[in-house]
Amino acid sequence: MPFGDLSNVKEITNEFGETLIRVDGDIPADLPVSDGQRFLFISYDQSKYSHGIHKYPAKFFPELPRWLINRYSQPNDLILDPFAGSATTNIEALLLNRNSVAIDVDPFAKYLAKVKTIPIDKFELNKTVDRILKQLVTFNPKMVESKDIPEFPYRENWFAKEILLELTFIKKVILNSTNDNKIKNLCLISMSSVIRAVSNADDNCTRTVVRKKLNKEIYPSFALTKFAENLIINSYRINDFTNRFNTNATLEIPDGNDARFLTYPDNHFDLAITSPPYANAVDYPRTHQLEMYWLGLANGSLSKLKETHIGTEVVMVNEYKQLHKIGEESADKKIEAIYKLDPRRAYIAYKYIYDMTLNMKEVYRVLKPGGRYIIVVGNNRIKGELFESWKYLMRLSENIGYKVENYFGSEIIKHFIKVPREERINTDWIIVLKK
Repeated sequence: MPFGDLSNVKEITNEFGETLIRVDGDIPADLPVSDGQRFLFISYDQSKYSHGIHKYPAKFFPELPRWLINRYSQPNDLILDPFAGSATTNIEALLLNRNSVAIDVDPFAKYLAKVKTIPIDKFELNKTVDRILKQLVTFNPKMVESKDIPEFPYRENWFAKEILLELTFIKKVILNSTNDNKIKNLCLISMSSVIRAVSNADDNCTRTVVRKKLNKEIYPSFALTKFAENLIINSYRINDFTNRFNTNATLEIPDGNDARFLTYPDNHFDLAITSPPYANAVDYPRTHQLEMYWLGLANGSLSKLKETHIGTEVVMVNEYKQLHKIGEESADKKIEAIYKLDPRRAYIAYKYIYDMTLNMKEVYRVLKPGGRYIIVVGNNRIKGELFESWKYLMRLSENIGYKVENYFGSEIIKHFIKVPREERINTDWIIVLKK
């Protein structure tokens, strides 16, 4: 297929003999796309601007929402992301002079989104960073009292004693360093960004677990040095974002909203773009539990928070005693096949599609006529059965009133989180739904 002046676009063949369209860097707004086509998007911007401030599992690479925003909206339009996560869509919307709303039920995601999307005065930030760095070198374990260390479950299992003292000292220094909450929050997120690395937990697992075979090396001053390094890097990242953010675009991160229940009026948004969780995949509260404990966003059991997430594994026995069907033939056949192997997993799969259907209905309501809802969704395997979420959602969307305008694949070339090979799916599917 000829691509004319699109010099960063070329046709390639993968190791399975399949034809893919490779796009390096920014995706041209006028890139030709046909139904079922598969692309290999090579991202160079995953750490650009404020995108790289904190690791976050299964997040967008920035070029994708940037392209979709340019392709399907105009400056000053209002964009919704009902599963905002770490706010990749919203950062790109701000930089492209689009207003946006970020919805997420997870308190850590909302906190991170807030930090990554607020410009900060460079002079004040640099002064605060210098002040903190000077304080860090004065650390002495005797400066920290036991009562100052935050209480949370299995604390001593997660952290060596010296690391507990260092993190407590870091947090105290941050809280005393400035009265500017924007700067304070950036510094706290910079502390949060090192917590998994300096803990006894496996850095690359979505489930926060200690693996004895890992032989992870944790040594005194590790938290202090890692934090200092990340604070400096993150100050550069937010400065980069601030310098680039020269529009009047706004972002709202409201409370009291859920992807299945939005407090916004009918026909309100011009465009919606999202990447929802996978079915039966990432347990976000558990992934960020240590970070939430240190940030004061949680202090005990996370069960209630987990229940609010779409794709959750927290289900009750009485819910999966019988087979549930969604009303879409191919999805119901798959749910039934899983039910024969594991009734609990079958209910989790059913509940995911049910909740996503509620989400699609709610987004349809708040979209303006002619507006689009673009969903980037992956498949996964449940008890060995291939669960093709994107196909089920695409078919169910037509019952709601959407027209399927386009659908195409994006190959996944890098997983931040280690996923067992047999459960890994290497293609995300982008479905473009028009109201």
